[in-house]
Amino acid sequence: MIDFRYHLVSLIAVFLAVALGIVIGTTALNAPILEDLEGEVAALAEDKRELETQTRELQAQLDTSDAFEQAVAPSLVAGNLAGRSVVLVAVGEDVATETVEEVTTLIGQAGGTVTGTVRLQPEYSDPATAAEVQSYVTGPGLPTGVTLPETDDTGQLVGSLLAQVLMRPAVPGAPAPDTAALSSVLAGLRALDVLDVESSSVTPADFAVLLTAGAPTERETEQDAEQDAAQHTDTLVDLALALDAAGSGAVVAGDAASAGDTGLVGVIRADPENSAAVSTVDNIDAASGRISTVLALGRESQGTSGAYGTGEDAQPVPPLPAATP
Repeated sequence: MIDFRYHLVSLIAVFLAVALGIVIGTTALNAPILEDLEGEVAALAEDKRELETQTRELQAQLDTSDAFEQAVAPSLVAGNLAGRSVVLVAVGEDVATETVEEVTTLIGQAGGTVTGTVRLQPEYSDPATAAEVQSYVTGPGLPTGVTLPETDDTGQLVGSLLAQVLMRPAVPGAPAPDTAALSSVLAGLRALDVLDVESSSVTPADFAVLLTAGAPTERETEQDAEQDAAQHTDTLVDLALALDAAGSGAVVAGDAASAGDTGLVGVIRADPENSAAVSTVDNIDAASGRISTVLALGRESQGTSGAYGTGEDAQPVPPLPAATP
């Protein structure tokens, strides 16, 4: 009779045979699969090397182009702002000090003068501080001669106040703002932590350049992110329009991110009326963008605004002024 040990040995033999077959089959299949994988890895490695080479070549071309633009910039802008003055307004800490310095240098090479640099803090356009800012703007300490618009919109009120003390009217014979009034307003807003003065002094100017970077994000808001982001940008748009209307013109210059849907440059460009009033530049971090900013100021003095840079529907640079015979 066949006992239990025979069955046990038979079952073990069957399982061993199955296991051995699996091992042999897997080994036979693994070889071509492994070869395919090694081929794909080699191809990917080669693609990576080619992309790295292309990146180095493109970066070298970009560096060469930027160096060339910096070299020719003084010649391109020479005389464009002869005898004119510009105040710089940096929006937030994301605007690099280097950018402010480079724009200041180029304005000087164009024959212009920077009358001062003001840096807006996040509280300037924060809905949480709007009531406090409005209380100061509409309070009893308003400088003589300043007329505020009839509105309860804080952005329009503070924008109008700053514009009236920062900008020299383009109307011939109109008196320039009082420097004492300008100092008083800046001191009051500094006390509210809505702005800082980065230059030794600030005096009224013919033109204004708003320097911006990036766009509002959800991390900057607490409740309704989309609504707060729009309010943040709208407050800055109000300031840009007020500066433009009070003086000879304004240019809003930022980086590529600022030309996005919620960025200051992008919001101005999205409104035909606003884009017809204020010039915009979306590549201030490149030499060509700084050249465009200075040339755009010259065109603002002629009543012409435009969109310049690398964004959609933007001209690379403003037309160069005609040479004097």
